Amino acid sequence: KMASTAAGKQRIPKVAKVKNKAPAEVQITAEQLLREAKERELELLPPPPKQKITDEEELNDYKLKKRKGFEDNIRKNRTVISNWIKYAQWEESLKEVQRARSIYERALDVDHRNIALWLKYAEMEMKNRQVNHARNIWDRAITILPRVNQFWYKYSYMEEMLGNIAGCRQVFERWTEWEPEEQAWHSYINFELRYKEVDKARSIYERYILLMGSNWIKYARFEEKHGYIAHGRKVFERSVEFFGEEHVDENLFVAFARFEEKQKEFERVRVIYKYALDRIPKQQAQELFKFYTVFEKKFGDRRGIEDVIVSKRRFQYEEEVKASPHNYDAWFDYLRLVESDADPDTAREVYERAIANIPPIQEKRHWRRYIYLWINYALYEELEVKDPERTRQVYLACLDLIPHKKFTFAKMWLLYGQFEIRQKNLQAARQGLGTAIGKCPKNKLFKGYIELELQLREFDRCRKLYEKYLEFASENCTTWIKFSELETILGDTERARAIFELAIGQPRLDMPEVWISYAQYELSIDTSDRLQRCRGIFEEANKGLRSCEEKEERLMLLESWKEFEQEFGSDTTRERVKKLLPEKVKKRRKLTAEDGSDAGWEEYYDYIFPEDAANQPNLKLLAMAKMWKRQQQEEEDDEEDDEEDEEENNGEPSCLYMFTAT
Repeated sequence: KMASTAAGKQRIPKVAKVKNKAPAEVQITAEQLLREAKERELELLPPPPKQKITDEEELNDYKLKKRKGFEDNIRKNRTVISNWIKYAQWEESLKEVQRARSIYERALDVDHRNIALWLKYAEMEMKNRQVNHARNIWDRAITILPRVNQFWYKYSYMEEMLGNIAGCRQVFERWTEWEPEEQAWHSYINFELRYKEVDKARSIYERYILLMGSNWIKYARFEEKHGYIAHGRKVFERSVEFFGEEHVDENLFVAFARFEEKQKEFERVRVIYKYALDRIPKQQAQELFKFYTVFEKKFGDRRGIEDVIVSKRRFQYEEEVKASPHNYDAWFDYLRLVESDADPDTAREVYERAIANIPPIQEKRHWRRYIYLWINYALYEELEVKDPERTRQVYLACLDLIPHKKFTFAKMWLLYGQFEIRQKNLQAARQGLGTAIGKCPKNKLFKGYIELELQLREFDRCRKLYEKYLEFASENCTTWIKFSELETILGDTERARAIFELAIGQPRLDMPEVWISYAQYELSIDTSDRLQRCRGIFEEANKGLRSCEEKEERLMLLESWKEFEQEFGSDTTRERVKKLLPEKVKKRRKLTAEDGSDAGWEEYYDYIFPEDAANQPNLKLLAMAKMWKRQQQEEEDDEEDDEEDEEENNGEPSCLYMFTAT
């Protein structure tokens, strides 16, 4: 049983064990194997033997065999058009045109949109001089596939080669009905020109540019080439009207200008360039500037070259203000250029565009640059154009535009008033400045209005204006002083003195300037008691300024008093004022940061007046400190003198001192 079982089992062969599994030193790739096989020509088969057909029966057998092979290929895959074409070409090579035609027709039933199939079919008919068949094929092709330009080109070429000019023209006419691409129209035009049909070519150009809206330049060059200069100029003019100002083309104007340049019409050229530069954006007019500059260098004068440069700068400014309409500095530069070179209407147009860009925020800092556009506009109208009525309109429009309830510009009101004075319209000037003071009173407005009336010698009006001014700003010490000076000039000393008395009686006018001016006023009046009056004012002022927190102002008053006494006073009065002067001391104070932390110490100077009772202890302490310091200095000086005397008497004081110490 065991033997039979062992016999029934199959012996499994032993697998050889690979001891060295490392890669071989020389590796062979599949690419190397294929290259070696090609080099050794292992797969090349010998060519089949050539067969010689000796009789008609063998030829028929050969044809039958080939046709069967072609039909089998077509039956396997009908959509492979190359099989059909090879089949038809083989039949054509045997002069079996009818069979080849049948094959092409069968192929067209399979894929009538195959361009190569139609081309091979028509070429076969043309090779075999079957003209009518070829025409039939081309007609069918352009009817089924009218957008295939190759059919139209070959059809028209065939008709022209056959001398059928009318037929060729008919083909082109049928083609243009489909509104083909540009080259088709040029082929038609060139066809007519080959047969000297210039009028027909012109009519084709007319149809083309009206239909497609392009190639105006070629049309004009066509007219120029055939000597029709007036027609060529008319074409360019029509093209400019056709495109208008919205779709201007740089190349069109360059071609137009060069056309006129050839005709020696230099003024026309200059007009064309300027017209184009006024309408084409800067980034699209680089070539235009280039050609214009070259033209002016060749045929223009210095003024013409400057015009080119100005035009270029104008385009740059146009781009800047379009990019940032509220960039008023760019508008200023642009307006400066326009004013120097352009006519008033152009300058006004740019000014109107500039002032139309009103600042979006009603804050004075945003209006400061903008308001100068109006000022320059008004000055330009008045000084350059000499149009006072328009200048007045500019001023009034600006004053209506400014939001006076939030802020105003005093310079604008004053400029308007000065303009009306120059026009000898005093009533309008006063009315304008009065309106300004009523709407938006300002120090500058009052000062300007008063200065105007002073120049006109209207002193009563000046008094009224000063009164209004002091009602508006009674704390302004300069106004009181100027008002008093006016009365002094007019010789009314009592009014001047009363004005000063009113000024120093104001609680908010504890300022040394008014007191000093009052004292100088009293000194200037030629009376016997003028020095006593002046000194009395200084004394009163000193008393009034004792409670002033600003010690520098009180010091300023005392300095002025001191100068007065040095010039007009006696030794007693000078000594008295000297005793009133404060001591200047250096002090330290602690600084605190915003967050409340300690920020260190700061040194500052303070003034201690002898008259202040609260400062007496400080003054005594300061005086004692100075006395002690003086005594210390004197003691040190005495010790130094004793040592010097000792050295002179003993000769060698240092050695004796050392010996004694030892």
